[in-house]
Amino acid sequence: MPLPIPHPLKEYSLNAYAAQIGASPAAAYAVVPKKGRIVQIKAAQSVAVTGTAAIAVAINGGAAIGSLALSITGGSAGTEFAAAANSTDAADVNEDDVISLTPSGATGSAAAFFTIVIRS
Repeated sequence: MPLPIPHPLKEYSLNAYAAQIGASPAAAYAVVPKKGRIVQIKAAQSVAVTGTAAIAVAINGGAAIGSLALSITGGSAGTEFAAAANSTDAADVNEDDVISLTPSGATGSAAAFFTIVIRS
């Protein structure tokens, strides 16, 4: 059975977990195994977040990548949120780079599971 959405063979995913994206936010981190370009960030929350959690995505602690900023608002447990990188943002990564996903702005208590899609 074919996949409903064909993906390039040169894509891989990294997963990261933030124990808290609400009142006491904790960043999530992922280490890059090989060079490529971040093309998309996806997130699923453990419970509905109160307010809006803004997730800033950065490489090696640098400036946040604007087009990859996630906005997690409302929803319920398991709700997916996604952002795709535009071609003008510096979303290139090298082996051993660290990608950080830093939440801010929400209240309440919710965890988040992130997937970072990289095309090599």
